Parts: sequence; C-alpha cells; structure tokens
Amino acid sequence: MTRVFNFSPGPANLPEPVLRQAAEEMLDWHGTGMSVMEMSHRGKEFIAIHAEAEADLRELLAIPPNYKVLFMQGGAIGENAIVPMNLIGRTGRADYVVTGDWSKKSAKEAKTYGQVNVVASGEEGKFTAIPAFNEWKLDPGAAYVHICSNETIGGVQYHWTPATGDVPLVADMSSDILSRAIDVSKYGLIYGGAQKNMGPSGVTVVIVREDLLGHALPITPTAFNYKTQAEADSMYNTPPTYAIYIAGLVYKHVKALGGMKAMEAHNKAKAALLYDYLAASSFYTNPVALPDRSLMNVPFTLKDAALDEPFLKGAQARGMIQLKGHRSVGGMRASIYNAMSMEGVQALVAYMKEFEAQHG
Repeated sequence: MTRVFNFSPGPANLPEPVLRQAAEEMLDWHGTGMSVMEMSHRGKEFIAIHAEAEADLRELLAIPPNYKVLFMQGGAIGENAIVPMNLIGRTGRADYVVTGDWSKKSAKEAKTYGQVNVVASGEEGKFTAIPAFNEWKLDPGAAYVHICSNETIGGVQYHWTPATGDVPLVADMSSDILSRAIDVSKYGLIYGGAQKNMGPSGVTVVIVREDLLGHALPITPTAFNYKTQAEADSMYNTPPTYAIYIAGLVYKHVKALGGMKAMEAHNKAKAALLYDYLAASSFYTNPVALPDRSLMNVPFTLKDAALDEPFLKGAQARGMIQLKGHRSVGGMRASIYNAMSMEGVQALVAYMKEFEAQHG
C-alpha cells in the first residue's frame, strides 16, 4: 500500500496509527461484537468513549473547569449562525475582525441575528496581513469579539491573542486548534470543525465559558442551544458518534507524541522548512506579511501562472496531491496540518527545487 502526501486544506489527512486502530476496531470495538458506528449514543460503551475523548481534549488544551466542551454538528459554517444565536442577545451587537474569506462569511451570517460591527478588515490589502490591534474600533458594549485564528485560504494566522477586556473573545479555530498551546482562559468561546487537525468531518468542537450559557435568542433551535446541549452532555440529539470516536483516538495520539509542546515544535519546523525555501527563491512567492504567516496553510504562486498545471501534474506523479490554491486566490497552497509529516514537506521542497531548476 502506498500512501500519498495529502496537502488538502480539509478534510485533511489523519495520523496513520489512528487509521490503523480504527480499522482494527471497525467490526468489533473492545469485544462488544459491534462497531462504534452501530452503538447507541446512550449506551455505556459510547458514553465511555465520549467521556474519554472530552477528558483527553481537556488535558491537551488545559481547559479550565468553568468551561463546557460540546461536540456539535454543522461545522464552522453552522457555528457562524449558532454563535450569534447564543451570544449576541446579551447586548444585541457584536464585533467582527475580518482577516479572510472565512471571517468575512462569519460576519455576514451574524448580521441575521443582530448588529454587526466590522472593527477591522484586511480586505483592502487582499487579506495578506492581520490589521494592527491599535487600529481596531472595538465596541465596549459588544456581546463578543469574533476572530478567525487561522485563515485557510489566505494563509494568515494570529500569533498573538487579542486583549478584549470584559468583552468575551470568540475564535473560529477550525484550522489550527490542537496545533499549538493556547490559553483557553483568554477566550469566551472557541469553536472548530474537526477535519483539519482533530478528526474527520462531521463533528464540531465548542469550548464555551459557563457564564455565556443561557442567553440564546428565542428563535434558537433547541438542538443549537449551548445551554441545552451542555446540560445534556452534548446528547440532546444523536451526536456524530463515529466522528467523536475518531477525534478521541487523535487526542490520544497527540498525547502520546508529547502533547501541545511537541506538536507546536513539529509544526514550526515543517513551516520553517517551506518558508525558508520560499524566501530564498525568486521563482515562487508567498504574499503574506511575515509576522502573520500561517503554520498550517502556506499559499504560494509560481513565476508564471501558465506553469501551474504542469507543476500540479508533476507533484501528483510524485505522490503529492491537493496542492492547488483556492480558486479565489489561485496559485498553490500547501496545507501542513498536524498529521502532515516532515517527510512530506521535505518531498515537496525537493520537488519545488527540481521544478524551479527546470523552468526557472
């Protein structure tokens, strides 16, 4: 069996040991004679899987006890509506920082549920940098301040945590959660789809401070009410059981590797290898401001766009796939999430050097 180096922005590759364990347990989980897919979400077997996944995530991210961990459905796109449904009613308005396509979508969706103030935007600069914090026009009466910690399309990432005072900070961390250590206590709410670093698509993790529960708008569907889901231990409705199980295996895998400290070092080393080569090349260009470059998604363009297709074909022939950039920005994009090995990035850089030598 030959595994490719999958640079997909998501769903992304999963750790091979996790896939192997899931395969071994597919038909018979721990002697139960059934797959996790077949278990009742209210049975003791799945309740144990769920509880262990939550405990491991809490340990990895050092989540304080006054925060609830919810396993939801609908992805980050769903949370674009679910977050304001649950939080904006506190004051009727919210602040959004727009640093790329995803936070732009978040702000647009939130306008359905209350007054949205775009306090800063990087759109004028084509989303190649995060606006300086001293330029943000924050509203002290906002219900929350929303950011996207890592923009997968533009390759822009926060390497600092905005200080928003008494106004809760909300972060869409879909594409960089579990990739590095974070101080959860600096956020009121964190959410993220699992399909980048935590597991397969289908489960969305929400980490929410307890005092922010109980403020849902009257129109909020019961299944999307954080307070209801917290009280029901994420089981008001049938949760995405198999996706939670796989996420739990990923959490154990990350713990075995050394936790967030080891994972952050791994991700920084991979990104440095690729960025250092891009900096030394006149054939490839990365447009993102140096302080804001993502450790997860590295966009780059070739000297001549006519070479894009030959580049992609050559990469695929060498076992490297999903390198095409998003249609809105073009070029290439290497997504190097947790499960991307150093060997994968080394193979990519070696191929880029080879291609440049041939076409530069």
